[in-house]
Amino acid sequence: MTRAVEFYFDVGSPAAYLAWTQLPKIVQQAGCEIEYRPFLLGGVFQATGNRSPMEVPAKGQYMQDDLQRFARRYGVPFRHNPHFPINTLTLMRGALGLQMREPQRMVPYVDAVYRAIWVDGKNMNDPATVAGVLQQAGFDPEKLLALAQDPAVKDELKVVTQEAVARGAFGAPTFFVGDQMFWGQDRLDFVKEALG
Repeated sequence: MTRAVEFYFDVGSPAAYLAWTQLPKIVQQAGCEIEYRPFLLGGVFQATGNRSPMEVPAKGQYMQDDLQRFARRYGVPFRHNPHFPINTLTLMRGALGLQMREPQRMVPYVDAVYRAIWVDGKNMNDPATVAGVLQQAGFDPEKLLALAQDPAVKDELKVVTQEAVARGAFGAPTFFVGDQMFWGQDRLDFVKEALG
């Protein structure tokens, strides 16, 4: 059986964005697969008592600098979103809904949303901006909004989020290789070792 890394992510996390850019190369080299687990970071924070590092001024400034360093190391575009924090509830329901109904479209969707937030600095709290981003990426915004409002999708996002918390997750990105948990994009070297 091919080994896999489970990747719990939320598009509102800049660290999860950086992991998103690197994980495909890591699994390709290891001959493994990614099992994407879209979850709601706000729900994880609420359940665990954790909060964004950006809420602590000194830590937030350090994190912004550190994320820039990693982006340069990875050779990927990144800039802090001036509209941060982004309410990602509908965006993450969209990701999970696509995974449930049109799985081949989930990665292109998340690519477009990550680019809008962490490269182009768009205000993805604004429904009109979201609609424009999705339309430009080849998605029907009204259809995706309807999918995000589907009760089965809403319930599944709760289930995946609760499952992550039950397994020990407290932030994003969180990776599992078997029973081993790794938190943070700066732990991708350990993910690589575990897959090796």
